[in-house]
Amino acid sequence: MKDFEERIQQDLVDALKRGDDKAVNVLRMLKASVQNKKVEKGKDSCLGESDYVALLRQMIKQRREAAEQYEGVGAKDRAEAERLEIGILEKYLPEQLSEEEILRMAQETIEEIRAQSSSDIGKVMGKLMPKIRGKADGAAVRSVVEKLLKQN
Repeated sequence: MKDFEERIQQDLVDALKRGDDKAVNVLRMLKASVQNKKVEKGKDSCLGESDYVALLRQMIKQRREAAEQYEGVGAKDRAEAERLEIGILEKYLPEQLSEEEILRMAQETIEEIRAQSSSDIGKVMGKLMPKIRGKADGAAVRSVVEKLLKQN
């Protein structure tokens, strides 16, 4: 997907022109991660949308964990810097499903497989995640599924 990489490059050039050092650093890290992923897959491999989404989610997850750790030790400025990076990275994710959409899809899946209790979470998630992969955070989806199954 050249569009993704072209968008990163164009945004990097724009950030350089604006003098936005934070965005420049994040976009350079993102470009490097994309290159590393390409090398990892092999020289003739192309990255697909799912590869880019997985890479972005991994980078965002790392920053969320770092922000939590910084807050835990009282380094609020460092935690805020991590959250700023998350905001920059999230712009490259596909449009995310709303909570209502996740709730609706989860309810449909629960009804479809006739899930009864929290012991069915794995079955529900296995059926639901392929439909929404890349469009919602897996932890958020799991939380919705758990709530719905507790209500049943």
